[in-house]
Amino acid sequence: MQESMKKYIAEVIGTFVLVTFGCGTAIAVGCSSEAGSGYLLTALAFGLVIVAMAYSIGNISGCHINPAVSIAMLIRGQLSMTDFIGYVISQCIGSALGCVVLGVVFGFDCGFGANQVQAGWTNGTEMGALIVEIILTFVFVLAIIGVTSKTENSAVSGIVIGLTLTLVHILGIALTGTSVNPARSLMPALFAGGTALAQVWIFIVGPLIGGALAAVVYSFLED
Repeated sequence: MQESMKKYIAEVIGTFVLVTFGCGTAIAVGCSSEAGSGYLLTALAFGLVIVAMAYSIGNISGCHINPAVSIAMLIRGQLSMTDFIGYVISQCIGSALGCVVLGVVFGFDCGFGANQVQAGWTNGTEMGALIVEIILTFVFVLAIIGVTSKTENSAVSGIVIGLTLTLVHILGIALTGTSVNPARSLMPALFAGGTALAQVWIFIVGPLIGGALAAVVYSFLED
């Protein structure tokens, strides 16, 4: 099988697992900031998926499973434009497959763990949510670039990245539900419809800007 195709399949699998287990946990236990353990379980689920996938498909595709990560690697010259497009398509396919599983398991009116500006966020606006997503993604992708830029970190990189994703979820769930990943947000929004679909642009634009900024800032700092 062509090497690129193997990478794309790995990205499909990784994003499928992310949406199935991450969004699935949010549906199963509730991700409201008032839900206590459900809030933390959702954050942990997303982080632990990254740990699991990093050590299983990381050596095949780099375990991006996120267009915001892929755009950062494109900017840094670590991913070709052809592979960038292939990765993003694969990530969206994986996300869609995860949504199908969630619909079968929980019902197609389950909400699919879609992102939207959270009702309990007193000062929540679409522009505020956009800024939050840029900041959360910037921190997440900056950590990815930093920990993967040194080969001596390879043994712990998956753990660091997973814990960082957990960290940004702990803050972001109460504000936007935490996306930091356009593929994770686009397909659940398409399946859920309504407000989630109307606001999905926030969770595409914000993470892409945040990922791009992380790439530019890290490249400046390491020069």
